[in-house]
Amino acid sequence: MPRPPAAAPEKSTIVLLSALGRRALGFFSFVAPGPVAALAERLFFTPPRPRRSRGEALLRSGPRHGVMVGGHRVAAWRFGRGPVVLLVHGWAGRAAQMTAFVGPLVARGFSVVAFDAPGHGASGRGLSSAVDFARAIRALEREYGVFHAVVAHSLGAAATALALAGGVSARRLVFLGPAAVPPAWALGFARQWGLTDDVMARMRVRSERRLGLPWEELDVPRLGRGRGEPLLVVHDRHDTEVPFADGRRIASAWSGARLVETTGLGHQRILRDAAVVQHAIGFVAEDAPEACACGAATAQTCESCRLERELFLREARWAAPGDASIGSWSGSSVPRSTSAP
Repeated sequence: MPRPPAAAPEKSTIVLLSALGRRALGFFSFVAPGPVAALAERLFFTPPRPRRSRGEALLRSGPRHGVMVGGHRVAAWRFGRGPVVLLVHGWAGRAAQMTAFVGPLVARGFSVVAFDAPGHGASGRGLSSAVDFARAIRALEREYGVFHAVVAHSLGAAATALALAGGVSARRLVFLGPAAVPPAWALGFARQWGLTDDVMARMRVRSERRLGLPWEELDVPRLGRGRGEPLLVVHDRHDTEVPFADGRRIASAWSGARLVETTGLGHQRILRDAAVVQHAIGFVAEDAPEACACGAATAQTCESCRLERELFLREARWAAPGDASIGSWSGSSVPRSTSAP
């Protein structure tokens, strides 16, 4: 959530305290590297408060479920009936950011599951990571069954790749603004806080022991090599949070992946752009089984499912007003799509 406008003295105080904190950590990195590494681990793996989203109203309109992950309850929501499509938000995000996909997917006969990852949103505060996201994805598969598709954003895409490597199944994948190698973010974190190489090495050892995974294994292009699931990568040229090059690297490494580039949507608006949503859902539905949402072996929707779907879409329109596209494809109303080399 963007910080509300603050008076100049308050803003100056925040900047001063941040600067003092950086200097203090930089100093203690030399004299007490162990305690500073423990503090750095907490800072690096604690997500900031998620941005507010218009999609929160839609989540409030439906029942909340939950699954247990590492002794903590992860909040989840399910809409519709039919093949399951999982929505995975990114770092500092929440399920509400992904709700532009819910109504259109339900209208196509899918069941949609969205969740707040550990340490995010309704799942409570605390440490989190791509490993924790992946564990939640595995728990949701046990709860709801094999996924027809996963639509994932940013760090959520890396977590999805990690979950697939751990045995999770999905017939199709959509990655939006995906991060190729999330551990690389530690370099910017170290510069931001003035941390020494010794402190960062200690932090890495601590986190690898806690998570049970070496940092180098969280490399999405490497995880994607040899995988056969159809993958659509959509990434914006103007993404200042996760570089477009990350999406290109992932698409190049994944056999048969499609890469779509957009312009002017950045890292967040890509989640609500009507053209992006339409293209992603068309990709998800390409090989969907021809059956009613209730599971009946018919290509036509039965009356009860049709009424349920219409009711849901009507409620969704009232619950989340103004969720129309706020971006556009560069140069035209259709995406620029290429097969990855």
